[in-house]
Amino acid sequence: MIGPSASAAELIAHLETLRSEENVAGMARFGIVTETALGISNPDLQKIARSVKKNHARALELWAGDIREARMLALYTAEPTKLTPAEARRWAEDFNSWEIVDCAADLFVEARLDDLIPQFAADDREFVRRTAFAMIAGAAVHRKQDSDETLLAWLPLIEAHSADPRNFVRKAVNWALRNIGKRSRACHTPALALAERLAASPGKTARWIGKDAIRELTNGKVIGRLK
Repeated sequence: MIGPSASAAELIAHLETLRSEENVAGMARFGIVTETALGISNPDLQKIARSVKKNHARALELWAGDIREARMLALYTAEPTKLTPAEARRWAEDFNSWEIVDCAADLFVEARLDDLIPQFAADDREFVRRTAFAMIAGAAVHRKQDSDETLLAWLPLIEAHSADPRNFVRKAVNWALRNIGKRSRACHTPALALAERLAASPGKTARWIGKDAIRELTNGKVIGRLK
């Protein structure tokens, strides 16, 4: 049985025993990069993470293993209070999948690495740029103690990148805008105003982002949940 004392090498060896080629094929259908995948589901990886506990040094070693499941386990078991901006930037160099990005973004938000958001947004690589907006989307939901003004300050960045037509960027930009708008009544009005401005834009991508956000932000149930 593996436990908190397991090394990165021991964990990788354990992951190898759980390989499922059938699951690998299924992952590919969801746009998950499978070249180094073993086919282990994220719920199963989360169970492993809970059993081995957090260990930051080991997480860094797991990431270096260049295996999808080892990297997901690294993200689940890294210690947010120990994660440095340099480590986060180094990991971002390897981002090649939306699922890795979105999981990493949650960790980066918990680690309060907000200074990386404009850096990631300025990076032209699709998955690095996605990270910026996945972080904003996550912060809007999970950082309940942050002021609304902190989240609203990201609206200009959302607008600035609303013309990026790449699938994984435009969806993340839209996600960030919608999550800010759903955060509170104070956030809803300016987020909806931006959505309306984008919807009237001559650019196809910005129009899609705006119209999709308007559809959710004007939904009666969404408005009814605002506080």
